[in-house]
Amino acid sequence: MIDPVQCRAARALLDWTQADLSAATGLSKVTLRAFEKGGEMRDSNRTLLRLAFEKAGVEFIDQNGGGPGARLRSPISAEQ
Repeated sequence: MIDPVQCRAARALLDWTQADLSAATGLSKVTLRAFEKGGEMRDSNRTLLRLAFEKAGVEFIDQNGGGPGARLRSPISAEQ
């Protein structure tokens, strides 16, 4: 499940604003801002976030001793 730190990291990797993420998921900027500050979010909305990021080329790294993270799966094109 994606957490707030992974969400911020994924946005940074893609150079997305919260408005960009809002457009990609249909979630409000207020909801995204609250989540990224540590607020609660329904599992269905977390799934929307994960799917939007994965579609854009982000791969999520599970807890493996060093903590969860995110990385780019492949270079993103200028169209994204």
